[in-house]
Amino acid sequence: MIKAIKGTRDILPPSSAVWNHVERVAREVFRTFNYHEIRTPIFEETALFARGVGEDTDIVGKEMYTWEDRDKTSLTLRPENTASVMRAYIEHRLDQVVGVKKYYYMGPMFRRERPQKGRYRQFYQIGAEAIGSESPIVDAEVIEMVVEILKQVGLKPVEDVAGDDKEGFRLLINSVGCASCRPIFVAALKEKLRDVAATMCADCQRRAVTNPLRVLDCKIPEDQPIIETLPSILDYLCRECNIHRNVVETQLWNRNIVYEVRPRLVRGLDYYMRTTFEVTHGSLGAQSAVLGGGRYDGLAESLGSRVPAPGIGFSIGEDRLVMSVSQTGGEPVYEMDVFLIDMRDLAYVRKVSWEPGERDGYGPEVAARLRSCGFAVECSPDSRLKRGLELASKQGARFALILGENEINEKQYLVKNMKTSIQVKIPFASFDDLVDLFKRK
Repeated sequence: MIKAIKGTRDILPPSSAVWNHVERVAREVFRTFNYHEIRTPIFEETALFARGVGEDTDIVGKEMYTWEDRDKTSLTLRPENTASVMRAYIEHRLDQVVGVKKYYYMGPMFRRERPQKGRYRQFYQIGAEAIGSESPIVDAEVIEMVVEILKQVGLKPVEDVAGDDKEGFRLLINSVGCASCRPIFVAALKEKLRDVAATMCADCQRRAVTNPLRVLDCKIPEDQPIIETLPSILDYLCRECNIHRNVVETQLWNRNIVYEVRPRLVRGLDYYMRTTFEVTHGSLGAQSAVLGGGRYDGLAESLGSRVPAPGIGFSIGEDRLVMSVSQTGGEPVYEMDVFLIDMRDLAYVRKVSWEPGERDGYGPEVAARLRSCGFAVECSPDSRLKRGLELASKQGARFALILGENEINEKQYLVKNMKTSIQVKIPFASFDDLVDLFKRK
């Protein structure tokens, strides 16, 4: 039997309803913040990610799915989408558009890493990018939008759930400096790591030489006491970076957004500078990050653009977000509104010519009218009342709408509330009353 490849999975009903709920909420929040959807190819030239994400990152070095095309071009399934969005921005001269350019995306990404809780080789991200401004106020607005999405999908900040880490999310922020001050910090970090790297995990020993900042992102519990002794980047920020950081924090405070400063919070990609942030949720265990983001003012230049394109963005791990929503009970209940049981015999239903008034209450037409009003309607494949009601109950229908010989003769719908078993009759001529009944319930 052929099965799904390791690290991939099928998203099945009713779980898919939670995914749709999360995506629907995200789209609505993006709309209210004036973000517009961008869709990029699932694969790009490998050079895009090598230059944009960073040659020395784990993503480029160990995790990408790369192959050689027939013309010998090296192609890669996208491991993240910020570099792709920036490539599209440069290629299509979107810098010519007036104002801050605001884009969002949803879709699959691919990384060949060890599958674990909430982490897959084909995973899904919801992300956004605001390009064209260096303002820290834009940073604060992006973070505000992130928090709004989390709240609207049903998650709560940890301070709103009596400090219960397993029930709430935390917003963590930091600054990773700029091209002026970060090299000074990295040099100090590298010097300190010379003395302690040998006692850390194999990845940290390698990163201490190739990319010291990534040591701070290590999740190995045994390495955490050593990491706590390493220098703090906040002690090395230049004047401009300190001003930027202070404005971001002031803006968050003014917007009533609670945050925690984490001096050793860094992102795993080379293009980040100044503002970085992450949101964690206790329900996810050790790998608790739901999303991360930050500012990337030099990314466009590293991809060959002659025009600076400062920006800030984030990506939500949708797999993890859905898991958090499900575990905290915030997902919508998957329900069918109406299960229609047409009890007329098959010969009658197959009729081609009809006498005047004979089509009144015709099941498929009733279903079509209800669907046009926004209700989820299922038509019973069985004309037997008992079997129809069994199916309605098993499939979680809110109402059964019964059309039998008596109902046709009386020109009335028989509606049964599947939870209370209460039945009411509504005349065919009062279809609006039928709609109102379903809406009220």
